[in-house]
Amino acid sequence: MTTKIAMVSLGCSKNLVDSEIMLGLLDQNSYEITQDSKDADFIIINTCGFIESAKEESIDMILEMAELKRSGTLKGLIAAGCLSERYHEELMREIPELDSVIGTGDYEKIVEVIKKIQRTGEKVTSFGNINADFNEDLPRFVSTASHTAYIKIAEGCDNHCTYCIIPKLRGKYRSRKIESIVAEAETLVKKGVKELILIAQDTTMYGMDLYGKRMLSNLLRELDEIKGLRWIRVMYAYPENIDDQLIGTIKKSKHVLHYLDIPIQHTEDSILKKMARRTDKENIFNLFEKLRSEIPDIIIRSTMIAGFPGETEKDHLGMLESIKKLKIDKLGVFDYSKEEGTPAAKMADQIDSETKGYRQFSAMEAQRPISESKMSSHVGSIVEAIVEDKTEEGYSGRTWMDAPEIDGMIYISADKEIELGSIIKVKVESASEFDLMGVLSDESA
Repeated sequence: MTTKIAMVSLGCSKNLVDSEIMLGLLDQNSYEITQDSKDADFIIINTCGFIESAKEESIDMILEMAELKRSGTLKGLIAAGCLSERYHEELMREIPELDSVIGTGDYEKIVEVIKKIQRTGEKVTSFGNINADFNEDLPRFVSTASHTAYIKIAEGCDNHCTYCIIPKLRGKYRSRKIESIVAEAETLVKKGVKELILIAQDTTMYGMDLYGKRMLSNLLRELDEIKGLRWIRVMYAYPENIDDQLIGTIKKSKHVLHYLDIPIQHTEDSILKKMARRTDKENIFNLFEKLRSEIPDIIIRSTMIAGFPGETEKDHLGMLESIKKLKIDKLGVFDYSKEEGTPAAKMADQIDSETKGYRQFSAMEAQRPISESKMSSHVGSIVEAIVEDKTEEGYSGRTWMDAPEIDGMIYISADKEIELGSIIKVKVESASEFDLMGVLSDESA
């Protein structure tokens, strides 16, 4: 009888790719993949341990799935990913329903772990070298919609921002070979993928460790030649590494979207320095101005942190003023999460949760009219969109200006059937703060 495996992938898209590799290995070894946790023999929870809210979500999910084991329907419960890497001893001690905890460097041993549990009934922990080189030959079971897929171009991080635990959980920065990424991309496109989303902790550092120089531009040019590929989206581009070559490549390419995710995290020099960010306010403003000058229709997405240790009222007001001046197309602001094991957690002048919450709220309020104005500016225009779902009123999807899960949607009225996964043109008729509404354009006929 076939063993059924369910996967619950939490956290970021980089974690999702690890989940898909585990599923690929299980599929290759004749395990049955199921979407129904209640029907599964084994459940794997690929956890996130980045910030407090993510840790809580991961623990809540483990406890929820543990209930299935207590009811007698589940034979094995496994926790993998960042929370497991960070707190494996505590997890095994505090949650007896767990049969295995697997670290971030050992997820490719998932088949071996499950077989050992099945064979012996013993609890298994598996932790390897988080700095190990990429295994370029691992299979992958893509779980996203058939038209969109993430490609992780590198693992780990060398930036060591003072608020971030990732280098301790994921190791040093390790790039994949260009030919391996291109081969995976070609395989995905042959399976019907139209949008590739490039991810890493820092995509702009791609190639530095492997080739001795930044190679994201070279990689984009190679991917741009793949027949059948429509959209290439770049996430996690650090501002200090966005140079003229990269800007020129985006500008001249056929399929690289004029969309760039640039996490700046703050705008005030005193806080950027405390964060160990390798840029400053002047360079951030100059970069945004240059991007908009060179690529007038560029969509810039960013994130900021409110309430970092030592952030004064003057720093906060400076960030609010910068938000108003930068006019970022899509901005997420998060209150600072104090993470043990990071330099920032030991800093003096920690800010109370009420003040952090207020500053996060006021930053998003400063962004609100900018978002509304940016979205309204598209009314009357015709935009490319990828169709993802059928609704009672028509269809929903994303424009080229929107990344999955984190950006907005477009709702489409149509007087004919539209194939899900197709890229069409939509005439925008109205807008809200985050979403667009429109009708199928005659140009899509």
